[in-house]
Amino acid sequence: MAEKQIQLAELSNNQENKLTPLLIAPTQVLRGEKCLSNSGEAIARLGKFPLVVAGDRTIEIIQPFLQPILSQYKLKADYASYSPDCAESSLIILKEKVAAHQADLIIGVGGGKALDTAKLLAHQCQLPIITIPTSAATCAAWTALSNIYSEEGAFQYDVSLARCPDLLILDYSLIRTAPERTLVAGIGDAIAKWYEASVSSGSSSATLTIAAVQQARILRDILFQKSAIALKNTQSEDWREVVDANVLLAGVIGGLGGANCRTVAAHAVHNGLTHIPCAHDALHGEKVAYGILVQLRLEEMVQGNQLSTAARQQLLEFYTAIGLPKTLEDLGLRDVSLAQLRQSAEIACNPHSDIHRLPFSVSPEQLMAAMVSTTVTRSAIEKISSQT
Repeated sequence: MAEKQIQLAELSNNQENKLTPLLIAPTQVLRGEKCLSNSGEAIARLGKFPLVVAGDRTIEIIQPFLQPILSQYKLKADYASYSPDCAESSLIILKEKVAAHQADLIIGVGGGKALDTAKLLAHQCQLPIITIPTSAATCAAWTALSNIYSEEGAFQYDVSLARCPDLLILDYSLIRTAPERTLVAGIGDAIAKWYEASVSSGSSSATLTIAAVQQARILRDILFQKSAIALKNTQSEDWREVVDANVLLAGVIGGLGGANCRTVAAHAVHNGLTHIPCAHDALHGEKVAYGILVQLRLEEMVQGNQLSTAARQQLLEFYTAIGLPKTLEDLGLRDVSLAQLRQSAEIACNPHSDIHRLPFSVSPEQLMAAMVSTTVTRSAIEKISSQT
């Protein structure tokens, strides 16, 4: 594979016949046990004055890993915290640090928000970007996309980037230091690919869209089969496969499918929940996992879809087995007010929301009803249906 970013372009059907790039994958991926310690040559190829962007605690964790490499290859690095969040204000400060350090390379280290910040910073400064995930909680290390939040952690909008990262370093020994909860959250975020891509792709017959949806099905099946075993043994091959599924395969699906395989209701629900302050303790993938149940519940309520009922029951059993949230209470929102829930639902249903990729219209009232009934049993649904 050539070192420059490989892009496939598909001709859109609009009148201007614009070329829309499909940003499939990072230029290079290094993965394995302690592979970070052997990545110095690949890092040095991209720059000599890296700015390492991470959270405050992550900076302390990563320095012992990175410093030997930086010294060996005579790289002059500086470190910068992205705090308080992946926010516009943080990016302004970080761009000043890029200029002060005369950085020629950005290295993002951490979870989804740290990596999103680093990717967007590199995009804005037109610099190479290396992503080093410290957990398997998202596929942010792979994708050409960044989400922007307010300083308080409320989702604002997303930004499409010019390319995927130039180098992704997936070090299993580093991922293994993260709390188990992050891996579980990553499973929730990754498994959403099937439930959302299978809807957003519609009836598309595009080859790459079909491939992406089938990959999403494979991803779902891997996680169903291997997650429980992986969580019991972090040294197992199953654990490594789940990590790869969360970080790598989930990213492949978005790259192949492009605009035809975007998020739907599950991520829209997540975005709405981020505007409730007490929801900030829940991880991204935990809110997304709950959002899948809400999406399936909407399909049951609006369409009477029995397949959605069966899929939701299957997920409820899976969530119970691995510890994903099934209700608002599980997300720590037992005491959420009706006004807060309504605000969240209205944001999730805003005119530009991906929830409108569903094949039916959704009102905030319908969404609220689905949000509070994610664990309704099949027998209860049948009883309600017989009375209507």
